Amino acid sequence: MPGCGVTIITEASLNHEAMTIGSITFLNNPYFVKLGLIGLFINSLLSSVIPIPTELTTSGLLLEGQSKIVIFIILVTGSILGGFIAYYIGYGGIDFLKRLQKKPSKKNEDTSTSLLKKYGWTILFISPWIPIIGDYIPIVAGATKYNFRLFTIAIVSGKIVKGIAIVFFGSLILPWIFPSGLHP
Repeated sequence: MPGCGVTIITEASLNHEAMTIGSITFLNNPYFVKLGLIGLFINSLLSSVIPIPTELTTSGLLLEGQSKIVIFIILVTGSILGGFIAYYIGYGGIDFLKRLQKKPSKKNEDTSTSLLKKYGWTILFISPWIPIIGDYIPIVAGATKYNFRLFTIAIVSGKIVKGIAIVFFGSLILPWIFPSGLHP
């Protein structure tokens, strides 16, 4: 697009388009996209504990023409399992996190704890949408021994809703951004 600083490029090695704005390239997530659906599963599993966005990998796979249903199932399955892992990391206590050398900052831990106490299962439901702090909320839920049944309902529901939004709404929006990159 002339004059606006946005360039659309095609990357044949990843078989998808990337958008470059200035020096930042979007939809170029070679670590997970190159691994395909397995990469999406790993990305979604890890993103529940470490702030690694799944949106880039999902968009790259949609642009490659992968099945929306399969992407949705893998994304949601990995995200839910990651949420349970986060709960059990918290349940095992800070000692486990210290062994991993991944202890959350005091500020993020305090914010997550106060949000969980104030909003309960509602904050667990929307935690997949909250950058960085949302990754610590399931850990805090485990550390505070939050009711596992309520945790499961909230996390599974929240991850499914986010999966629908990312995959199905993404597949509606991506053709407007990359008209030649999304396969039917």
